[in-house]
This record gives sequence, C-alpha cells and structure tokens, in this order.
Amino acid sequence: MSLENKWVRGAIPALLIHCSIGTVYCWSTFKDTIAEYIKASPFSVGWAFSFAIFFLGMSAAFFGKIIERDVKKSAAVAMVCFVVGLMGTGFTIKFCSGTVAVILLYVFYGCVMGIGLGVGYLTPVKTLMLWFSDNKGLATGISIMGFGLAKMIATPLMEFLQRNLGIWQMFLILGGIYAVTMFLGFVLIKKPSNWTEITQQDDNFKVLDFIKQPSFIGIWLMFYLNIHCGLMLITYEKQLLLNAAVASSLITLIPSLSAGFNALGRLGYATASDKMVSKFSIYQIIFFSSISVLSFATAHYPTVIPLIASIFIINAGYGGGFSTLPNLLQDKYGMKHISKIHGLALSAWAVAGLTGNNTTALILKFGCNDYHKVFSVAIILYFIAFITSLVSN
Repeated sequence: MSLENKWVRGAIPALLIHCSIGTVYCWSTFKDTIAEYIKASPFSVGWAFSFAIFFLGMSAAFFGKIIERDVKKSAAVAMVCFVVGLMGTGFTIKFCSGTVAVILLYVFYGCVMGIGLGVGYLTPVKTLMLWFSDNKGLATGISIMGFGLAKMIATPLMEFLQRNLGIWQMFLILGGIYAVTMFLGFVLIKKPSNWTEITQQDDNFKVLDFIKQPSFIGIWLMFYLNIHCGLMLITYEKQLLLNAAVASSLITLIPSLSAGFNALGRLGYATASDKMVSKFSIYQIIFFSSISVLSFATAHYPTVIPLIASIFIINAGYGGGFSTLPNLLQDKYGMKHISKIHGLALSAWAVAGLTGNNTTALILKFGCNDYHKVFSVAIILYFIAFITSLVSN
C-alpha cells in the first residue's frame, strides 16, 4: 500500500491524535481521587477540567490560521503541550497538596494541556476534508470519532492503573503512551500533494465582521448549548450512576459504553450529514432526541434503564454535534477559510467548558443534590437550541 493515500496520511494520524487528546473526557473517572489525594475540595479541582476545555476552545479559535498553514508544526505543538500537561499533572499530584496543588493543576491540566487539546483537535480536520473531498462528513466523522473512542479505550485502562499503581503514576504512564501515539500522528500526517495552501494575506476575511453575521451567531449558539448541556451530564456520569445505586460492575462498564455511543454519534451523524440538503437537520435530530430521552429519564429517575439510555443518547448527540460542525460550516461558507471559521466556532466550546459542568455543580449545591433539577435545566436549554437551529437554517 502506498504511503501517499488518504488513510495513511489522513485518517490514521487523525485517529492517533484524537484518540490521545480525547481522554480529557475521562475526567469523572479520576476527579474525586485527585481531590482526595491533594486534600482539596472536588469543586475547586473541577475547575481544572473547565480551564482545559476553555483553553481548548480558545487555542483552536486563535491558532486556526497557523494550523491551516503548517499542519506538521501544529501536530508537534499539540503533542508537546498535551504530554507536558499530563506529566505535569502527575508530578503536581505527587509532590504538592492544598492550594498550591490546585493552582498547578489549573496550569498543567487546564492551560498547558488545554492548548494541546485545541491545537490537536483542529490539526487533522482540514487535512481529512482535503483527502476525502467527496465525503467531507465521513472524513470529519472519522477524525472526531477518535475523541469518543479515546474515552472508551482509556477508561478501563485508567481504572486499572489507579487501582494497581496509583493516581499520579497513572498520569505519568499515560503521558508516555500518548507521547508515542501523537508522535506517530505527527510523522504520518500530510496534506495531499496536489493541494497548495494560499499563504498571501487575504483582506477579504475580517474576523470581526464575520462573527457579527446572524448566521454565524446562530450556529455558535446552538453549538454552545449542545456542548453545555452535554457537559452538564457527561462530566457527572459516575455520580449519576452512584446516586441511582447502579451496581459497581456497571459503573465501571457504562462510561466505556457511553464513550462508544459518543464515537458512533460522531461518525454516524457526520456521515448522515453528507446525505442531507440542510446540515442543520442533524442538529434538530440531536436536540429533539435529547429532549425526549431526558424527559423520560426525569420522570423515572433514579430508575436505572432510563438513566443509562439518556447517558447513551446524550453522548451520541454530543459527539455528533462536533463531527457535523465542519461539514455545516463548509456547506455554509466554503473551504477557503474553513480552519479559521471552524476555530472561531470552537470558541463556543471554550465558553461551555466554563459553564457546563459548573452549572451542574451549582444546581446540586443549591438544589439539595437533586438531579431532577439538572435534567430539567438541560431540557430547557436543549429546547432553546432546537428553536435556534430552526431560525438559523
């Protein structure tokens, strides 16, 4: 098989990069363990994840032009930042405690690793869309599916490492593993040889003018709401299951299965978008299904089956919203500035990173630990997102 083909130069490196950085969504697997080990409150530790998602979105927003120009350099930056962030987190947990440890968690897991997440997330997307020019939805689905697969693969590994070696050792070992996988992604990734990137200054694209467009504001808002609502639930999966008295064996299994739904949603929804005249239709399906399953779960919580069904469907829609976005933006605005436009849209992810899981934390804190209230708020927000998708179409 030739090394110059869409699988070797596009799909495989995309999966290697995204299957590494997507482990950020394993947060609920170890956040309580970190808080206990460094003698800090779970709420203060939880901001490390919020900052990671914030810096993910903002680095993608501001580095889109650089990533578009040199995909090799961006893959290298992503690898270094992500690995340093992971290992720095491990050393912080080992050697520090209290306020100092929390601040260093914000620096390493939040800021440094977050930048690696954002640059790494955006790096393969345009490259895949160029290699798979006739199936752009499938292309982005393949790439972004890795983000969902990462949690499915890493969750049992993290549980094993925590149980047998310890929490700080887990981060150091994972840092070594992902250094190898992301380096392979860096070596392999390459744009098609027949594609010439336009490097001259293009005065036709004005960021401030672009983000004021009603169509972009609508896309940004519905994308933000889908992420916000997803994070409200995904980052509390383990706690939801514990509260519903789910068997301990299932509590270990369900996060991996939900990650599988996340990955399938990323591939399935993105592939389906190739067949749809309006890419907004995918978002309408996501929001309607999320409203339906959460309404059912709210009425029956803490019954186990409705809860598990809601976790699976929300994960699928959460992943599908990400993978469909590049295809929607390309359909709406064309390929010329797709990395920059995609990066600007991903700023919604940054904001949702600050609001999503913290909204749940505040609802539980002031609502007597009542998860019904969490579901109800999410339903209202999904309904607003559904209306926004209709108006923006």
